[in-house]
Amino acid sequence: MDIVDLVKAVPIFSDLDDEEIKKVAEIGINQKFSKNGIVFLEDEEGAALFIIISGKVKIVRTDDDGGEVILSILGKGDFFGEMAILDGLPRSATVVSIDNSELFMIHRRDFLHLIERSPHVAVSLLRELTRRLRRSDGQIKSLSLKDAVGRVASVILQLADDTGKIKKGKVIIPDFPLQQDLANMAGTSRETISRTIHQFIREGLLEQQGNSLIIPNFDKFKNSYS
Repeated sequence: MDIVDLVKAVPIFSDLDDEEIKKVAEIGINQKFSKNGIVFLEDEEGAALFIIISGKVKIVRTDDDGGEVILSILGKGDFFGEMAILDGLPRSATVVSIDNSELFMIHRRDFLHLIERSPHVAVSLLRELTRRLRRSDGQIKSLSLKDAVGRVASVILQLADDTGKIKKGKVIIPDFPLQQDLANMAGTSRETISRTIHQFIREGLLEQQGNSLIIPNFDKFKNSYS
């Protein structure tokens, strides 16, 4: 994918004109990570913002027992690392590539200069941070108030929002994550994930096709479990 087109599609840069977009494309560099590669670790110094060119990454934290908690799974066009790049504090989570991935990296100093030249980037970034904060509030509510089935449904809805594609009225989630990753997102076990997904399939709420998960009636599923 052309870097200019990639940058233009990122929400925080959407208000930039073509000349400014080209300048952003020129200040970053491409980095490749193999499957399960560490992009950065929790508590590392935050020195860059990343945009995903291809592949997927997972944002993870480790609980007190050493277990992995997945906060989010991001794909092509998504960005991460914005918190540390703004406040200069250590990273709040670890980022791991789920498969072979290519990322576009903008160093902190260059990004801060960009904000100084184009203040509307900061406004767009605040808007995106607010959206993510609202979503995090929803995740916390789901994990604390819903039963296991409700938490699994919430994770599926989250993935549909993040990586789902609408086709003929259906929402298709391509390359559906492994059950262990889903369990780490929902705060439950692999067995519960498997049992709940099969329950949804029997009820006609979900369909599986290869590595993809299909929600044939997204509104019905969302209204049932949101």
